[in-house]
This record gives sequence, structure tokens and C-alpha cells, in this order.
Amino acid sequence: MNIYNYKFKTIDGEDATLGEFKDKVLLIVNTASKCGFTPQFTDLQKLYEKYNSKGFEILGFPSNQFAEQEPANNDEVKSFCEINFGVTFPLSEKVEVRGNDAHPLFKYLTDKVAFKGFDMNNPSAKHLHDFLQEKFPDYLLGDSIKWNFTKFLVDRQGNVVERFESPIEPMGIEENIKKLL
Repeated sequence: MNIYNYKFKTIDGEDATLGEFKDKVLLIVNTASKCGFTPQFTDLQKLYEKYNSKGFEILGFPSNQFAEQEPANNDEVKSFCEINFGVTFPLSEKVEVRGNDAHPLFKYLTDKVAFKGFDMNNPSAKHLHDFLQEKFPDYLLGDSIKWNFTKFLVDRQGNVVERFESPIEPMGIEENIKKLL
């Protein structure tokens, strides 16, 4: 199985496949509208506008799994992202991204690129780690998604090449994207 075999429903309820994005550099992100990392939508959109014409795509997968930070329905999520952040990159319907009911794509992504820990020199990363340690210690185990806005970078051949944890700002991975374009 490769990444292009995975299917999903768009936020508008239409069937889609990652095969539609073959030969493109992809950034796959699990998102939420009520998270401390939600402002990352701004820079995600900037990256999308800057590099989309060069073969770069972002796919956002809203999830309500982390402290119920995506309680809205799909229509509300879409409106929120468009109105508040001008999001024009594709979004999926709400999905699970960790655990037994995780969308198969996220099981695949976390199997391909392991969790390497948080950069404890980054104050946001340290804060998230400490929060998870206190409130959701089991989230820190294994390679599963730890929180909203975990980002996976996929090359034009469909290889999952890098994983960036929630506190890593989108503009902080611009050079990684440019190398694959």
C-alpha cells in the first residue's frame, strides 16, 4: 500500500483520493479550530499560496480528538477556516487521527515516520510536553499523533519524508518544502 491508495471524504462530503495529488509535494496536517496552534492556519495558507503553483499541496484533516478542540460540524469548520484564515487548501471531513478508529492514512503516516520527541528548547514544545505529561500521559507513548497540527511532509514520489510536531511553526519548515520542489 502506498500513500496514493488512501481515500478520504472532503469537508464537502465528496469522495477523494490521495492519488489526485500524485507528483506533488504534500503537507498533511491534522487541524482544529479551537487550539492554541490554530493560528498556524495563517502560515499554512501563506505556504500554500507561495508554492502551490510549483506543485505543493496542503491537506488539512480536522479532528476533535484532542480536548474536543474541533467541536463544530464540517460546514462550520470550513466557514471558520475560510473566514478567519482565508484557507483555500483542501480540507477533509472530521476524522480520528489516533487510536483504533484513526483514519487509515494517519495509521500509515505514523508507521512511516516515528515520533522523535519534542524540542524541549522550544517553549511551546516544552509546554505541550508538560501538559500532555500531566493530562494525557498515554499520548506521549509510541508514534501516534500527539496533538493538533502535527505535520507530515511527503515528496513527489509519495514517500513520507519528515514529521513535524505541533509546536513547529509552518514557516519553520519552508526550507524542507523548497528542497522537495
